[in-house]
Amino acid sequence: MSRTDDRVPHRALLTGCAMMATMMQALDTSIANVALPYMRGSLSASESEITWVLTSYVIAAAIMTAPVGWLAVRFGRKRLFIACLVGFTATSMLCGAAETLDQIVAFRLLQGMCGAALVPLSQATMLDIYPFSKRAFAMAIFSSGVMAGPILGPELGGWLTQTYSWRYVFYVNLPFGILAVTGLVLFMPRTPLRPELRFDWRGFLVLAMGVGALQLMLDRGQEVGWFGAREIVVEATLAGLGFFLFVVHMFTAERPFLPVGVFKDRNFTASMLLLLCTTSVMLSTSALLAPYLEGLANYPVQTAGFALSPRGLGTMTAMFFASWLSKYVDQRKIMAGGLLLLGLMLHSISYWTPDVGERQMMLTLIGQGFSVGLIFNPVTVIAFVTLPAQFRGDATALQSLTRNLGQAIGISVTTFMLARGEQTSHADIAGGITPFDRVLQGGNAVARLYDPATRHGAALLNAAINRQAEIIAYNNDFHVMAYVVIPPLAMLLLLRGPRARQPAE
Repeated sequence: MSRTDDRVPHRALLTGCAMMATMMQALDTSIANVALPYMRGSLSASESEITWVLTSYVIAAAIMTAPVGWLAVRFGRKRLFIACLVGFTATSMLCGAAETLDQIVAFRLLQGMCGAALVPLSQATMLDIYPFSKRAFAMAIFSSGVMAGPILGPELGGWLTQTYSWRYVFYVNLPFGILAVTGLVLFMPRTPLRPELRFDWRGFLVLAMGVGALQLMLDRGQEVGWFGAREIVVEATLAGLGFFLFVVHMFTAERPFLPVGVFKDRNFTASMLLLLCTTSVMLSTSALLAPYLEGLANYPVQTAGFALSPRGLGTMTAMFFASWLSKYVDQRKIMAGGLLLLGLMLHSISYWTPDVGERQMMLTLIGQGFSVGLIFNPVTVIAFVTLPAQFRGDATALQSLTRNLGQAIGISVTTFMLARGEQTSHADIAGGITPFDRVLQGGNAVARLYDPATRHGAALLNAAINRQAEIIAYNNDFHVMAYVVIPPLAMLLLLRGPRARQPAE
């Protein structure tokens, strides 16, 4: 389906169906997070076991994202889209009805396999049904759906869990799934089948090994002590071997799993590297700010969720502003402005304390969200400016895979830095406290309260040190993230302008 003129019938309805599918998949990457403590009690699982509810979904989605382009060509995009959406809705209901940990992990694996195709198929559909002149607007709609999931997921999940039950974080997909499937059946044009295509199992299996092992290593690293554990060494070895064999196979096979032509396009390759860096920061800020507000600023769960919502408002506004601005300004300049603003906002957050003012917090989060919108929309558009249309299905799948890997790497690295930073700061602060400290002398109320010679005083003193160490560790994390925008800025020099050449349809 490569109809990119203005005469595509039912474009608005088809856009709505595609965005429903995108929102469903994007929400399910984060909506279950806040419900994990309730699932743990209901399913009699330990703290480490219940995390497999998240890990199983992420790993399955990451592995099954890569073959989406081939599957869409082989079986037809409409058939694949409807089948995956039906499967995603059905497995969501099974997840909600699960009675044991084994059941919900198995159902989440199936849900991740079905959901992996939803975002790339939605993006490819949007690129096809909108003409080149309106592609920035189409990607603004698509990007708002992708970014709304991680932003709205914790809030919606917390409300459903608190009001009804954790099972409703999965049941909520049913009405939207039915609407989206009905719309796709009625309005989405059929695409030709290619039954003569053969699947490159060797390329897929080595890529699946690399992606799966990397996801496991990133998810489990902090819990088991990274490379001090044999498990992480094995997973890192398998990940490196899988990616190496995949690259070799791609350049030597007659008909590789992913066409080499996708990576020969300079715009697309540079955009993927740029996207990998920026997505590693985007979701990491959510993963850090939520526990910061709840644990250090003592915000209730729902209040913390609502406190982060201005960022989503800034992102949505910037998506459509970037779409309008791209008519007059080079996409690369818009991305440069967004990256500089993102670095400035992250640098500002690195000076926060738990008593940060509401005005300052809201303005900073709106600015951060606005910067994300200025980056995400143009990079999604410019990646396809010079890419031939026959590579579009594989390219959208690779873009989704890059987003997933960037988010996983960002969360793992920042979590690791936070834990190590807390330990280091705690040791530094504790090393400076001695019995000769004036605060602990003089017999005043503070000295008696924090007297390390008593059990109660030692516990209070240690808690105060922990709190200060945690604040310093959070600040250092955001300070480091502010410098992550430098490599993407360099990548902009490799991109060609959006009007250099329109892709051949």
